[in-house]
Amino acid sequence: MIVTLTLNPSLDRTVTIDRLVPGGVNRVSTPMLEPGGKGVNVSRALDANGHPSIAVVPVGGPDGAELARLLEASGVDARFVPVSGRTRSNLTVSGADGEVTKINEPGTALTVDDLVAVRTALRATVTPGDWLVVSGSATPGLLGADVSALVSVARENSINVAVDTSGAALDAAIAAGPRIVKPNLEELEEAVDRRLGSYSEIISAAEELRDRGVELVLVSLAEHGAVLVGAGGPIVGVSPVASPVSSIGAGDAFLAGFLSRFDVDESDLDGALLEALSWGSAACRLPGTAVPAPSDLDPTNVQLVWQPDLDRPLLAG
Repeated sequence: MIVTLTLNPSLDRTVTIDRLVPGGVNRVSTPMLEPGGKGVNVSRALDANGHPSIAVVPVGGPDGAELARLLEASGVDARFVPVSGRTRSNLTVSGADGEVTKINEPGTALTVDDLVAVRTALRATVTPGDWLVVSGSATPGLLGADVSALVSVARENSINVAVDTSGAALDAAIAAGPRIVKPNLEELEEAVDRRLGSYSEIISAAEELRDRGVELVLVSLAEHGAVLVGAGGPIVGVSPVASPVSSIGAGDAFLAGFLSRFDVDESDLDGALLEALSWGSAACRLPGTAVPAPSDLDPTNVQLVWQPDLDRPLLAG
């Protein structure tokens, strides 16, 4: 079973506009309303492709109630944890030219009682051998120690942990030794405190995270594909998308695709990376934060690069 935890979920509104005019009146399409948050998106993608998943989601206020209603209506199995604050609401403005502007609220802090309730829900949901995906931004005021303790307790109870977050929360999670971390390029640069301009530099940075206790580092690189670094060395893959519609949630679909294969056969890292690339590129061809279904996947559009030019600058295309 793959269980996701989204500490800072959101109610996501997406509107489409021909051209954004700052300071002017902008008329948009009918909003697309979807349950959001990175872990929520991972569970939605897994569910859409027939892989068992449970989303643990703290919810509060009217937007939290609407998020819960939408998840239930979509058929995603979820454990909702009532919390004292209010669930945030995010807005995505998608231009006709493919440009995407996101306006994200920070969310509200989880109290000590809220965190106890979340941990209680996890204990009742996750069992040894399961995957726990800790994904998304941290709520305001959440301490690195809280994140580290969450990962540590899971690992001590023989639960596999994958982490997709950033900043201090990512550093704290790495210190607790998750099996997988999935940074994008910017998040990896922040974790190692330097710019990374080529595949070789990205691989070196990923090895630094492995030296800090992570088994697999899965780096999503948008139009440059992805790099997976484990004990057997790096694997590089690409998945070109000619006309992307929205990249929002593509990284979540990417992680969901990887886990869907890795959870079944941990020896097939090549296959898991190809699955990840297929799901991620499919998400880029869909509007808003829509997740890909089997009919959206195109496995012929992804491939591994067996002899990549590791020192070629990424900005060279």
